[in-house]
Amino acid sequence: MRNDASAAPNTFIDGPIDGVVFRPLSPYVDRRGWLTELYREDELLPEQHPVMAYISETLPGVARGPHQHIDQTDYFAFIGPGDFVLYLWDARPDSPTRGHRMKMIVGESNRRCVVIPPSVVHAYKNSGTRPGWVFNAPNRLYAGPGKRSPVDEVRYEDQPDCPYRMD
Repeated sequence: MRNDASAAPNTFIDGPIDGVVFRPLSPYVDRRGWLTELYREDELLPEQHPVMAYISETLPGVARGPHQHIDQTDYFAFIGPGDFVLYLWDARPDSPTRGHRMKMIVGESNRRCVVIPPSVVHAYKNSGTRPGWVFNAPNRLYAGPGKRSPVDEVRYEDQPDCPYRMD
């Protein structure tokens, strides 16, 4: 895991972030229940295709992040139970939206897939009263093949002067 902080803007403004894609997750409902497509190869660029998948549970009031990946694209699906506040910050030096921040409620009340490009700082917090689940299908293996490589993460949550603030 890397701990080197990139030079981030001192302040962020609310606005869209180049390369971040939100896609609604629409259920197909019938008498048995519902089905939602989380991933379709024809909806992603080849370099974003997943190579692994996992699901995590986050307890009420708990945040994950902020952190970023240098080479990895995350492909999150927020489907519930519960809701999350998703935070995104663009600190990429060459991005046309450098200095932008996005914040959105995602989860049971707003089912979304979110494609987060490399080096976009991100975090989410369970804003509900029950544990919530998040599916992720990144385009890089965690710790590389056989888990023998450094983890592609720069973590900020324990840095007191971190510019990435969740409010």
